[in-house]
Amino acid sequence: MKINSITKSVSLAALLFSTHLAAGAERSLTFEGKAGPGKGKHIVLLAGDEEYRSEESLPMLAKILSEKHGFKCSVLFSVDADGVITPNDGTSISNPEVIETADALILSLRFRNWPEEALSSFEKVVDSGKPIIGLRTSTHAFNKNRLSSFGKQVLGEGWVSHWGQHKVEGTRGVVEAGAEGESLLHGVNDVFGATDVYEAYPPADAKILLRGQVVKTLAPDSEPVHRNKTRVTDKMEQDINSPMMPIAWTRENTTKTGNTNRVLCTTMGSADDLLNEGLRRLVVNGVYWGLKMDVPMKADVRFVDEYKPSFYGFNGYRKGMTVSDLGLGKAMPGEPLPQPAPKN
Repeated sequence: MKINSITKSVSLAALLFSTHLAAGAERSLTFEGKAGPGKGKHIVLLAGDEEYRSEESLPMLAKILSEKHGFKCSVLFSVDADGVITPNDGTSISNPEVIETADALILSLRFRNWPEEALSSFEKVVDSGKPIIGLRTSTHAFNKNRLSSFGKQVLGEGWVSHWGQHKVEGTRGVVEAGAEGESLLHGVNDVFGATDVYEAYPPADAKILLRGQVVKTLAPDSEPVHRNKTRVTDKMEQDINSPMMPIAWTRENTTKTGNTNRVLCTTMGSADDLLNEGLRRLVVNGVYWGLKMDVPMKADVRFVDEYKPSFYGFNGYRKGMTVSDLGLGKAMPGEPLPQPAPKN
């Protein structure tokens, strides 16, 4: 009886200890802003996709925005109770109450179906007219809920198709004629990414900044592709690069409450795309522009901590990585998923 009592006591203590660990595990990150123009503004970054490694890219962007520009930044994730990041769980978003404190949102989401609390908080911020930056699959951020049309209605496009060949043909950013003087493009040069161009048709009220030239390989010096392709929308055939599909645009979205969101959307934005300095600068510029602040002529977008992102792909996330692994002063644990070898 005495041994059984001791065993029960030890088991209870272990249970309480593990429960305490789970309760105390970090489920989101907050980086307080240093001195800079963004002091007093709060940017909330929402990471949640199965493929393009937003759990790696958004903490990196948050560190740049807080350390080099003064913005307070919070990053929310798909996580389990222990703070382990779970990109494949489309129902999870950590600490959704933080969303309502945002002065601006940066989204890197794909087919999320959050609980009511999170959907409601997100809707409140959108309806209040806060600026929004949508990356890559945020055009199809939600699924199986009332926000399923968010991409089309707010960002200006939903999911259409892969226009370039997925994991084979990269994207070279080409400045839209007439957009050269836009403040959002200050210091934005040589944009290139290993993600393929999406088929996209922003509405007439959108201002196109960049178009995506489909190139033959994932190398920045790759040559443009020349072949015809049929559009999903009207079934008409065109040369794949004439005209090139839009890959970055802005628009102003009028909410159902009569407020206006300043919106920047880019169909680029995987974690490895954001190794590109020009693309990082476009996102940082977008925060300034969205908040109606003066956009720097060449914003500092140098990495704060080591950044070795994974190549995109389903189930390519770093297994067991926790939110606390991504804090300030830390490099991501483990080895990144490598880019595939070029096909002959």
